[in-house]
Amino acid sequence: MMKALILVDHGSTVEEANTLLQEVAYRARAYPYSPFDMVEHCHMELCSPSIKDAFFKCVKAGASDITVHPYFLAPGRHSKSDIPRMVAEAARDFPHVKYRVTEPLGLHEKIIEVIFERSLL
Repeated sequence: MMKALILVDHGSTVEEANTLLQEVAYRARAYPYSPFDMVEHCHMELCSPSIKDAFFKCVKAGASDITVHPYFLAPGRHSKSDIPRMVAEAARDFPHVKYRVTEPLGLHEKIIEVIFERSLL
């Protein structure tokens, strides 16, 4: 079973913001202990690739188990409602594919470590 991870952010008209998620996906792909066979990125709106595009790309590559992670800090309408709905729509044509949408980053001790690290620069 091929497992895929899709990282999704809001999407922006600011290219630097969109490039950031692309870099996160690149680093996730290069992570030596990844439980995923492939990692893709996409944006909820405003730019491409879309959630549907990323889901299709994973399925086309052979993924039969897809985890979608909203790259958001806090839970809100987009991570709780919009993204799960958009993922369900993308998955509709692929009933053989298992998928799930995770919680956003939220509160985690490593987030606190990053805040402290950035605050001491």
